This record gives sequence, C-alpha cells and structure tokens, in this order.
Amino acid sequence: MDYAVANGITLFDTAEAYGGGQARAQRRTRYGLDDVREVSDEMHSSEKIVGRWLASRGLRKQVLVVTKVTRNFRPAAVRAALEASLARLQTDYTDLYFYHAFDPTATPGEAALAMDGVIRSGLARAGGVSNYSAAQIGEALAAARAQGCIPFQAVELCGNLLRFDRAAFDLARREGLATLAYSPLAAGFLTGKYSSDRAAIPKGTRFDVMPQHADLYFTGQNFSIVERLKELALETEIPATQLALAWVCHQPAVSTVLVGARHTGHLANALAASRIELPPPILERMNRWATDGAP
Repeated sequence: MDYAVANGITLFDTAEAYGGGQARAQRRTRYGLDDVREVSDEMHSSEKIVGRWLASRGLRKQVLVVTKVTRNFRPAAVRAALEASLARLQTDYTDLYFYHAFDPTATPGEAALAMDGVIRSGLARAGGVSNYSAAQIGEALAAARAQGCIPFQAVELCGNLLRFDRAAFDLARREGLATLAYSPLAAGFLTGKYSSDRAAIPKGTRFDVMPQHADLYFTGQNFSIVERLKELALETEIPATQLALAWVCHQPAVSTVLVGARHTGHLANALAASRIELPPPILERMNRWATDGAP
C-alpha cells in the first residue's frame, strides 16, 4: 500500500466479506472442505489490514476508501454493517459504499433509502452498486429518483477478457456513473499458470483458496483465449498479463481498474500495463475474443 501511494494509486477497495475467515467458511459450506489455505483465517481481515495501515500512516485525507455491505439492504441493517466496517477500517467515513451484489430480499426502494440514510449521516460520502445486471442498475437508479434519494454514483463490475458485462458497463456510463472494473486478470486465470487439471492448481493461489473461481473460468473457450493471448504476447513482445490489463484500461466504459496485488511486483506490472497504447488492430482482435471468442 505504501508503494501504491508512492506511485499515484490512491483508491483502496475492500469489503466486509473479504477475509481469510470468509474464504475458509465458503469452502466448508460449498465444497465440504475444512482446511487452512489462507495466510490468515481471520474474519474481515481485508478491512482490518486497511484499517491498520490507515491508522499508522496518517493518509486518510489523501486516499479514497471503498467498502461494501453483503446483504439485508434495509436502513437499520445497512447502517449497522457500515458502522462495523468503519470500526475495522479505523475511520469515521468511507468515500464510497457499495451494495456488494443484488439482494432479492430487499426492494430497490428499501435499498435506495438505506444508502441515502448513511450518506446523509456522513458515514459514507457516496453510494454505489456492485455485481448488478444492467436491468438491476436501472431499477436501483429509478428507485432512488422516485423517492428523492441521493443518487448512486458508481458501479463495480467484473471486467476482463473472459467476463465483461458490456450492457451493464455501458448503461452505467450513460447514466453518468463511475465504473470500477475488478478482476482484470480473471482472478489470475489470464496469467496462463493454470491447466485444465484441477488437481494441479498451485497451492496458495486464488483458485486454490477459492475453488469457485475454477467453476467459473475453467472452460475450453477460456483456455483457448489464454493460448491466443500467449501468442499475441510473442507477436507484440508485451507480457500476456500486461496485454490483458491494458485491454481493460482501453475499454471506454471503464473509468477505474482495480488490481488485486499481493506484492509490489504485481503493482509494477499493472502500472506498466496502464501506460501501454494498444494499436487499433490489436485492440480490435482482443475485442473479438471478449465478445464472441472469434479468432
């Protein structure tokens, strides 16, 4: 995080659901696996790490902090969840507060009122929605307008060569929302380090810690795109990871790209990718992969 700030990165994205403890609990519930694969199995460890860093560096006013609530998007529950997040983050407010994913148990109207309440209270500077479809984004915006609530300001969506909901990104930009694209390397799948043999997944990687990523990305078409990416890397003499990151940076509907870095080398790679200008023919070829898998 020190390296990030020193190199001009000042937005830090976290969530109440991010933590080694949550990852372990998901494996237990989803796959019946109860072992430790995380660096830490502490609950909410991501927010706590960010909070310790904020408290030790004195940089709160120089950075933007983003966090998220997981479920129950009603006023009292949302306020309680945000207050708990702020305690872990060791700050009085979050710059942007997201609904982590669509919650069918709360109406769009309830969710709009709940977000309006925490913004008016000063606990959040702005609100947004994450992992919503284009239709759900439209419903959220309409509900906020209908009730005179403070409008949502941003969306956070998965954005990479293999998963890119163009309808949702485009709607958000037309509505004037900031767009944050996460997982630009498809949780590391686009690095090319995985094979179709799930038993060979490297220990400690994202796909090992959270096996549901393999359920999502391990398809024949996706492995084919990785091979094309490797070929393009040889052709252009640009590392495959930087090509994949640069492609996301070049998408007109994306305003911010989130990088999940574990060390400064990952950040250096992302910074280098952000400076790459992809020639139109290369960009068009990669766009075809992202839309229909055409060679």
